[in-house]
Amino acid sequence: MRLLRSTDLALRVLMRLAVAGGSSPTTRQVAEDMDVPYTHAAKVVAELQHLGLLDARRGRGGGLSLTERGRTASVGAVVRTFEGDGDVVECEGATPCPLASGCRLRGALRRAQEAFYAALDPVTVQDIVTDPTGPLLLGISAGPR
Repeated sequence: MRLLRSTDLALRVLMRLAVAGGSSPTTRQVAEDMDVPYTHAAKVVAELQHLGLLDARRGRGGGLSLTERGRTASVGAVVRTFEGDGDVVECEGATPCPLASGCRLRGALRRAQEAFYAALDPVTVQDIVTDPTGPLLLGISAGPR
């Protein structure tokens, strides 16, 4: 299974903010630090804010900060939210699979997908930024602006 770019970015933003300390980087700074387009970062930040995982303040002295809910958020829940409820493969759609009525692959893939999420469910954002990850995250910052 491969994560969507938005899922990957959401996890990296949460991780970056978890080690931000007293600083409050802007969405633009996070986009630059992560080397992603600002518009993509802004969409992900808006969704994370909507989920209550981060606060975004505008204007002078503004920026992004992780909420307590964001710090304790389950990585599995974040991934599920960004990835959606879809199956790993699309058996029905514009060209439905002719094996759909008797195929066992779909069920096996669904169980594998649920096992993937189940492995991530007990892991929190705080868990994934403990040493040595935290100091590495701080090192990706582009430095003084």
